[in-house]
Amino acid sequence: MVQRIFALLKKDILLELRQKHTFYGILLYIASTVFVLFLSLPDAPASDIWNSFFWVIQLFVCVNTVAKSFLQESRGRMLYFYCIASPVEFIIAKLLFNILLMLLMSTVSLLLFYVFLDYPVADGWRFFGTVLLGGTSISLTFTLMSAIAARAQQNAALIAILGFPLILPQLLSLMKLSKATFGEVFRAGALWQITGLIAGLDAMVIILAIILFPYLWKD
Repeated sequence: MVQRIFALLKKDILLELRQKHTFYGILLYIASTVFVLFLSLPDAPASDIWNSFFWVIQLFVCVNTVAKSFLQESRGRMLYFYCIASPVEFIIAKLLFNILLMLLMSTVSLLLFYVFLDYPVADGWRFFGTVLLGGTSISLTFTLMSAIAARAQQNAALIAILGFPLILPQLLSLMKLSKATFGEVFRAGALWQITGLIAGLDAMVIILAIILFPYLWKD
């Protein structure tokens, strides 16, 4: 099972490397968005505004990055995967690939924010850890939504419609968690509670993906 999962993961990585125009297109989207913010803001943004801009951009980056993970798969290719792998192996490989891709995009976004906009973060390593946690959470949610939308006649609009109620509590929790890295004081144990909530939501999404995707797979 592990070998098949890594084989599917390797397949997605090789396809992404061959289709470099999509990868570079996402990088261009991130760079242009951050540069427009740099040109439109006359002064350095306050820490709350900087934090909000960062996570909103991560949301849209994830939609553009993860949304194509299932929508690009043709019916014939899905039939081939149906013959060589189980649905659990396939969805786990997709989740892992999208996590890796989103972590890369989140790191690039953070570097661009650091270069073009003032960096108000007091604890850089903790914020970087929050960025990695947030990238993982957002990618998990939209991977599941992409799988559902792919079975609904390739309707990409369903990704945003179904994903918004699930991603909203995660995004608000990530914004609140990252405020601690700007020097904001929280009561004892509050940060661990927020981190546990985000981790619990991630676990719920993974469990839902493993349970629900076999039914989508059979269709």
